[in-house]
Parts: sequence; C-alpha cells; structure tokens
Amino acid sequence: MDAASWDDRYAGSELVWSAEPNRFVEAETASLAPGRALDVAAGEGRNAIWLAQQGWTVSAVDFSQVGLEKGEHAAQALGVGGRVEWTCADVRAWSPPASAYDLVVVAYLHLVAEDLAKVVTRAAAGLRPGGRLVGVGHDLVNLRGGVGGPQDPAVLWTPGQLRSLLTNSGLAVDTCSTVERSTPAGAAYDTLVTATAREPLEDPGPSYS
Repeated sequence: MDAASWDDRYAGSELVWSAEPNRFVEAETASLAPGRALDVAAGEGRNAIWLAQQGWTVSAVDFSQVGLEKGEHAAQALGVGGRVEWTCADVRAWSPPASAYDLVVVAYLHLVAEDLAKVVTRAAAGLRPGGRLVGVGHDLVNLRGGVGGPQDPAVLWTPGQLRSLLTNSGLAVDTCSTVERSTPAGAAYDTLVTATAREPLEDPGPSYS
C-alpha cells in the first residue's frame, strides 16, 4: 500500500490499531532508562505516544500524514505532545541522523527484502553505541497457522532474515525468534528481535616493539 492508501485507511475517526503500545515493544523497553527514541513507520503513533509517556523524547516517522495527525492529536490530549516530533516521510528513502538515538523501534513494517534491508541498515546507523533496537513483524510461519497479517510471503519476516540484517548492520543481536501473540481471532506469530549497537573499540595507543 502507498501513502495515499494508508491516508484513506487512517481517515476514519476510529483508530485502525489499538491505542495501547504493542505488547512486545512495551515488554522490551519498559526497563530501559528514557532517552531519545525513533519510531520507524509509526502509523497512528501508539508506540511513540507510550514511549513519550514513559519519559522518552521520540521522533515518529511515517509516510501517512493522516496517521501522524491522529497520533499528534492523541499525544496532545494525553499531555505528551511536546515529547514527540512527527515527521512525514517514506522510510524507504528517509535516513535518521547518525548515532542520535538510544532506542529504535521498527514495528510491523512489511517491505520486500531489499527495501527492508535499507531501512534496517539506516535505522541501525541511527543508534548511539549501547543503544537498543526492538523489531517486531508478522512472521512467515503465520501463513501456515496464524491469523491476520499480510498474506504475501515476500514481505513477511523470519528470524534468520532479521538476524542477518542486524548483524550485517554492525549490531549485536540479543534475541531473535518466532513468538506467539494471542488475538481475539486466535494465535498469531511474529518475529521478535532485539539488538544492541556495539561500543567502539578502545584505542590501545601506540605499540612499541
């Protein structure tokens, strides 16, 4: 779907997604000390708003202006409007500032492999040393026994794919697996990955032989 299609989808008064944060994003970030966060493909901003409520300063990026406006209005109503910066941009072409964030969230961004690799590589470059990336997306196995999510296998995630992308981006992968998520319609299956930006190697100083 393109930006115009998502604008149409978000145009209704009701939220397309829950107002609550994604359960895995919440679980993986709740214990982190607040800092500066980036929410890639933020949609209506549910994760960005929740992070702001926890004390984070958040950059929320999405190509749907309508979705971002809904998020901005919700953030203002909840008293955290000043903690979220809303940027309308296509993350396939947008690059974050280098080494600027303590946390990057990539939640349910489904692109063909080449585009996803570009986005993840750029997102990884936006992390400060020691910063964390939390990614979650519909897993390929969801097609065989889960409910919901995209039905095109070309855009679904696998743990192997995400591990390779993040390792190649210079991050240390902490966890990467298929996880089950309960929904009113039944079980759904996601890929969940967490990774840490490596600290720079210490300069050993001059060597004398």
